[in-house]
Amino acid sequence: MRKKSTGTLVLDALIPGKRLYLLSTGTGVAPFASLIRDPETYEKFSQVVLIQTTRECNELTYAKDLVASLQHDPLVGEYVKQLKFYPMTTRESSEYMGRITTVMESGAFFERTGLPKINPTEDRVMICGSMAMLKDCARLCETFGLVEGANNAPATYVLERAFVG
Repeated sequence: MRKKSTGTLVLDALIPGKRLYLLSTGTGVAPFASLIRDPETYEKFSQVVLIQTTRECNELTYAKDLVASLQHDPLVGEYVKQLKFYPMTTRESSEYMGRITTVMESGAFFERTGLPKINPTEDRVMICGSMAMLKDCARLCETFGLVEGANNAPATYVLERAFVG
């Protein structure tokens, strides 16, 4: 097993910040499972905001169970208060509804959660989802003043390159 993570969704691809946003669609939450179970994530960021958007509520089960299990996790249980999870749906009625890009662009997400609007001096973003979601979220990040990073050139946001054509 390697000591350092590899790929595009790694902490080394981001410059230091206060808050880390993890934006995902259905199965896009999978790469974030390891990040939210890694103490280094919470040592580097005082707040971690996991947002998963699916069509239906039942598609959120894996992430909900994962987040709930962290309270008893021997590695990160003490950090769990730094993690905020916002499960969202686009079709079925739920507490948080809408597309990530739509609710962030309108400001509704920030008003509803009490989180400040994404700020390039404090916030970092990782994105994993469909190709359309990656493109839309990258555009959103750039409207907030974020710059795409890479392992060899860390910046303020990164996206999963495995799906990008």
